[in-house]
Amino acid sequence: MKPFLLYEQSGHVVTLTMNEPERRNPLTGNTAVTEFVDAIGRIRNDRSVRVVIITGAGAAFSTGGNIRDMERHASGAIGGLHIRDEYREGIQRLPLALFNLEVPVIAAINGAAIGAGLDLACMCDIRIASDNAKFAESFVKLGIIPGDGGAWLLPRVIGMSRAAELTLTGDIIGAAQALEWNLVSRVVTPDQLLPAVHEVAARIAANPPHAVRLAKRLMREALHTRLDTLLELSATFQALAHQTPDHREAVAAFIEKREPAFSGT
Repeated sequence: MKPFLLYEQSGHVVTLTMNEPERRNPLTGNTAVTEFVDAIGRIRNDRSVRVVIITGAGAAFSTGGNIRDMERHASGAIGGLHIRDEYREGIQRLPLALFNLEVPVIAAINGAAIGAGLDLACMCDIRIASDNAKFAESFVKLGIIPGDGGAWLLPRVIGMSRAAELTLTGDIIGAAQALEWNLVSRVVTPDQLLPAVHEVAARIAANPPHAVRLAKRLMREALHTRLDTLLELSATFQALAHQTPDHREAVAAFIEKREPAFSGT
């Protein structure tokens, strides 16, 4: 059986491509979650990786849950407690793994990002979309709720009012509206999507990796902590950053008016 997730590394950038285009890259009813979690573990243990790109093969980014898998849940043959465990041990492992990954993640949204597919995009740090992309928090249309953390993720990306509108209507919006609502940071033509994403990835990867990782961790922690707690954590992270060779190189290069040569240490 072919893998769901393609893992490719070029320099300091890893691209993860969801590769089940004939089913529009579903995240359930297959090995998607396990492969994502394994890939994230591999990235976490590889200090050469500085940026991750997630995209989909074919016409869709990801249309989320597999309807055939939902049919099994709707049949009544499986108890509620068992279904709860399936969520805990299945799709819910994905937001936890991505949230705790210190390497920045860019979603290259090449097409439809629907349901859990939209939530996967929201798990990423940066979202760049093709102008033919579309988005929906569509769970309500199927009589279910976002079981993958979407109710926590989406309001933090676009604000409570707009998140409520998308979640409670299940409406589909296009790339232009997604840009207006700050769901994505830019929209490009389909042929320019991966070049634009790689250009952003290269600019991130050019910076000292320890500073990038620590800055991302601070932003993640800021989502659910008090200011005084975050300031204390910032002081600790800054003390570590000041002692790195890359920081010394950055300061020396600035004073000497030259380009820095970062070693990744």
